[in-house]
Amino acid sequence: MTAATPATSYRAGFLPDIASRREYFGAWAELSVLQYFVAESAVIAAWAGPEPYDRRTGYISDLGAVHCGIYEDRDVCSPLHLLMNASFVVQGLGMLVGALLLSSALLCVAARPGVRLAVGSGHRVPWFTALGAKILTFTAGTGTIIVGLVPEDAGWFAVHLTGALMYFIGGALALLLLGALWRRQSPLGWFILACGGVSFVALVIGGVTGMAVPEPGTLERFMGYPVTIGLAAAGLVIAQRVRQELRAAQTARAAARATTSVASGQ
Repeated sequence: MTAATPATSYRAGFLPDIASRREYFGAWAELSVLQYFVAESAVIAAWAGPEPYDRRTGYISDLGAVHCGIYEDRDVCSPLHLLMNASFVVQGLGMLVGALLLSSALLCVAARPGVRLAVGSGHRVPWFTALGAKILTFTAGTGTIIVGLVPEDAGWFAVHLTGALMYFIGGALALLLLGALWRRQSPLGWFILACGGVSFVALVIGGVTGMAVPEPGTLERFMGYPVTIGLAAAGLVIAQRVRQELRAAQTARAAARATTSVASGQ
């Protein structure tokens, strides 16, 4: 008897070549979004408003506000607003680069070694799901770049809000698609799916209530934090998988050279 093929989400087909440094760089670009948490903590520590900044009640965008004073009904003053806005831009660039460099084929198989892709008219869903996740990640990255380039008090709040919605909606939906793609490959798929679900539910609550809740900062972070965490987790998994494939390819090439050398010496 032959060894059993690892359980897969799709019928047996071909295993795409993912031993690519381009894919590896794209995975680390996705993982780089974690820098946001470091930047946010530093900006909060430097807050100079009359009251300490509270993550439960303070809006994330207040940390990027350029001017000190009353904005809407909040007294904001963020001396390190440049750092916060730069972090938004860097986060968005990481998402854009990841979306551009990571292939749909890789996203289909990254969660578990041995998963194969089938071709043909009956096997299109995984490809479209992966492509949808890439497009939505690109949209979310573009949105957070807009947030960083157009602070809430820059005079174009509609543009700022549009960018924020692009990030929240695009990020949540991207994770839902990626989680659905991976859920039968790895338990991590369920974690990715949960991140997308939490973000999307919080977004719906925010839309229904107009953010008129006792802790708007908490609600907004339930929209945004899962997106950052979920994308970073996905980036880590993909980076590990591609690294394994790169090492395997290097070993195979070394073995081939050794075989050729022995053969030529005989």
